[in-house]
Amino acid sequence: MCRSIKTLRAPYAEQVTEDDVRAAALQYVRKVSGFRAPAAHNAEAFDGAVAVIARATSDLLDRLEVRAPRSAGAPEA
Repeated sequence: MCRSIKTLRAPYAEQVTEDDVRAAALQYVRKVSGFRAPAAHNAEAFDGAVAVIARATSDLLDRLEVRAPRSAGAPEA
């Protein structure tokens, strides 16, 4: 769906910053809403969605357990 959203979990990403998480959330909201930038009357809803999705993404990344390193040639889960 959002090809420019990169994988943010280990072992695919070593250092994930708040900016990385926010950029992924922004891409998602842009894709779902169909707006690159919202009109003024939609800005609050758009920005709120980005914030909620960024928090959910951070929570997800904090809670994921990576049990074994990905072996060469193995399909991504």
